[in-house]
Amino acid sequence: MKTISPASQASPKSRSIYTQNLVLAGVSAAVLTAISQISIPLPTGVPVTIQVFGIALIGTVLGWKLGCMATLVYILLGCMGLPVFSNFSGGLQCLTGMTGGYILAWPVMAVLAGIRIKSSRPAVSLLFSMVLSIIGLMAVELAGAFQWSLLTSEMSFQAIVAYSFVAFIPKDIILTILAVLTGLRIRKALVKAGSLK
Repeated sequence: MKTISPASQASPKSRSIYTQNLVLAGVSAAVLTAISQISIPLPTGVPVTIQVFGIALIGTVLGWKLGCMATLVYILLGCMGLPVFSNFSGGLQCLTGMTGGYILAWPVMAVLAGIRIKSSRPAVSLLFSMVLSIIGLMAVELAGAFQWSLLTSEMSFQAIVAYSFVAFIPKDIILTILAVLTGLRIRKALVKAGSLK
């Protein structure tokens, strides 16, 4: 008796959408890799980066499900040793090191940035997108600060959070808002072109 796989039963349209999603996830991982190389080292061991811009951008453009998948693909590539993280680093040590908490929380930010709140008033939808993305940013900052505090005896969790509010968070909030504004425009163009639903 011949069995037919689910993939072979899929309609041409479904296969086309699946292929488009794979391409978008791959392109997003490449964008994150490029953005991750923009880094300013600091004596604390945690550099200043614009990676949250990339995460919020991808979540906003692709939506919560595909945005999360693209972010997980990027993290998986890094875990496999590919030099996709900041300063062309890679390997599991990047997740267990001082910046690992930030990386592990990125999928949460991508999901929150990708949630769509439908409203008859565009300004309300935009506001919700920004608020959810900033909540995702706070999750990243807290997760990063927590793991950082576990790996250093020089600063407590509270001290790292206070430091982050000076060194990272103001810049990251601005980057997140810019990513949402940019991402919504890109998403609109992709939907119009038929590349996204």
